[in-house]
Amino acid sequence: MDTVRYVTAERVAHLTLDRPDALNALTPDQRDHVIHLLGEASADPGVGAVVITGTGRGFCAGADLRGGSGTADGADGATAERVPGDVARTIRLGAQRLVAAVLDCEKPVIAAVNGTAAGLGVHLALACDLVLAAESARFIEVFVRRGLVPDGGGAYLLPRLIGPHRAKELMFFGDALSAPEAERLGLVNRVVPDADLPKTARDWAARLAAGPTRALALTKQLVNASLDTDRAAAFAAEAAAQEINMTTRDAQEGVRAFVERRSPGFQGR
Repeated sequence: MDTVRYVTAERVAHLTLDRPDALNALTPDQRDHVIHLLGEASADPGVGAVVITGTGRGFCAGADLRGGSGTADGADGATAERVPGDVARTIRLGAQRLVAAVLDCEKPVIAAVNGTAAGLGVHLALACDLVLAAESARFIEVFVRRGLVPDGGGAYLLPRLIGPHRAKELMFFGDALSAPEAERLGLVNRVVPDADLPKTARDWAARLAAGPTRALALTKQLVNASLDTDRAAAFAAEAAAQEINMTTRDAQEGVRAFVERRSPGFQGR
C-alpha cells in the first residue's frame, strides 16, 4: 500500500503514513495495513524498534470521515440503517485493534509526531512507548467537535497519563494542545525543532535497537500491565519476567560484561 510506507534499516522499522493531502487520516484499509505491519515488526527478529510518523503537516488526523461515517472509526454513514451491534463491532475491530497493536507490539514503538494529531491520531501517538513531537505539532481530542464519544482507547489511555481531570478537560472542550503544552502535561517525552525530529527519532530508535530486545519487551509488558493490577500481581509478573529474561543470551551477555568491566554487545536474543 503506497499510502503507508514501511522500511527496515539497521534493526529499525520505519512506518510512515503518507497521505499528506488528508493529513494522513486513516481509511479502514490503511488502518488494517498498519495493524498488519506492527504485527510483522513485533515478530521479526531483525527488528529492534519501530518508529511511526507521517508526511506533510499532519501526523494523523484520525479516521477518514469523508465517506460520511457516523463514527470516528469508519462505520457506515450516519443516515444508513444499522443492525444493533454494528457500531460497537466496528470500533472493536478497528480503532481499538489499532491501538492494541501498538500496546502489544513486542518492540519499543516511538511516535515521531511531525504535525497535527487529532482524534484517533492522538491515541495512536499516546499508545506508543515514547513520544517525540516537532515544535509545530498539535494534539486535538476532536471527537466532541463532531458530537462523538472518544474511541481508540482514548478514555483508557489519557487519564493514565495525565489524570482524570486533565483528560476530561481535553476531551470535553476539544481544544488544540500545542507540543510544549503536551510536554508540560507529560503526554510527550521531548519537543524538538521540526527539522530535528527525523534525526532525533532515528537516534532514539538506534539506541533501542541496539539494546536487549527481549528485556525491553518484558519491561514494556510489565509497565503497561502495572496500570491495571495490584501490587501482588505486579510483583509476581516482575518475578516471572525476570525468570524468563535470564534465559536470554542478552541477559547472560549483560552480566558477563558487568563482571568483565566492558560494554555489552547485545544481539537481540
